[in-house]
Amino acid sequence: MSILIKPLVTEKVSALNEKGKYGFVVKGSANKVEIKSAVEKMYGVNVAHVNTINVLGKFKSRFTKAGVLSGRKPSYKKAIVTLASGEVIDFYSNV
Repeated sequence: MSILIKPLVTEKVSALNEKGKYGFVVKGSANKVEIKSAVEKMYGVNVAHVNTINVLGKFKSRFTKAGVLSGRKPSYKKAIVTLASGEVIDFYSNV
């Protein structure tokens, strides 16, 4: 199984793309060295820095006929990858 689960395509990360930073959802057990090598191998770019964030799942509850159901969305790990100057990743090239 790959370390990179999916790229993040949000408004906030799209603004970071202009600065050479890209976001990915990664496996929870992955470390920065593994993330760096996975991005370099998959996209053929040089990675300068990797920052990781453990995102706690949101608390959700809903009211139903049977009562209140409450739970939590799944937690995940996010990586913000800074590329070397002049490098870009095009997520939409094969769409």
